[in-house]
Amino acid sequence: MSPARLQIIGELMNNSYARARRAFTDRNVRDYQHLARLQAGLGVRFLTLNLDGTQRLQVRREEMLAFLPEVIAAVQEATPVPLSFDNPSVEYHRVALRHYDRRKGGAPVVNSVAASRERLDELLELIAAYDTHAVVMASEQFVAGGTAQCLRPAEAHAAAKQFVELLVTRAGRRPDQILIDPGLAPVGADTYGLVNVSLDAMRRIRADPDLAGVHLMVGLSNFAWGTPRGVREQLENAYLTLAVEAGLDFALANPEKAPGALPPDHPMVGRLRAALAAGRAGPEESQETAGFRQAEAIMAICQEGAGDDS
Repeated sequence: MSPARLQIIGELMNNSYARARRAFTDRNVRDYQHLARLQAGLGVRFLTLNLDGTQRLQVRREEMLAFLPEVIAAVQEATPVPLSFDNPSVEYHRVALRHYDRRKGGAPVVNSVAASRERLDELLELIAAYDTHAVVMASEQFVAGGTAQCLRPAEAHAAAKQFVELLVTRAGRRPDQILIDPGLAPVGADTYGLVNVSLDAMRRIRADPDLAGVHLMVGLSNFAWGTPRGVREQLENAYLTLAVEAGLDFALANPEKAPGALPPDHPMVGRLRAALAAGRAGPEESQETAGFRQAEAIMAICQEGAGDDS
């Protein structure tokens, strides 16, 4: 994997999307093959396979595990693009990796390693045994007595560093086999400065010689969640412009929307840059005050975009 350009991990085989929900409900592997071919034709680097439940669909773990072998075989028959298995369950990854044929698709991805994962040791063993790439959730950290969300760039940087060391020393991974996800909050509801935390964490990771060669990724669809349709895609692409500047080289996204960075001088990039700058707390100012100022700026962008769309 090379950081030379932004690469997309196709997310359409996820029950958050209606076509994937229908395919799962009907256990229709041909529909999964169609989604796989569609995304492969759009140039994705990996194909995410996530059979988990959503607000619209309840899925029992036993159902996922029973269907995985069939759907993996069907998708690999349809395209050689490697799969990314996205689930917090060790058993999901164990079954998925056992039935994945790397002779057809190359090294798969385990998404994800995180502080909150149960049976983390077993997950690291699977990554080593099956020689996979791995996604690290740097938005979580170990704290005394448990885990917590990273609320500062330094915390996300430290979490990334800790997990990269674990993956290198205990799972035999090279830095270029590791994708670090610093987290991405919905900008329309971000009154805590979390979008800036993520961008600043990326800059710290890229500046750290001990982390040279790792990749950076985000789940792009989180960013503009809840914003008007008329502005959503431009907001996402404006964010990608800022994130690529900070070192991002992978995005988990819908490839049908042709996600990609806008020109740096694009008006939406300037408006988003200004809104995020407004969200940085000044001297003796609370983050809450700055956060609401950022939220007002984002609301103004959305209202303007919705007006343009009408």
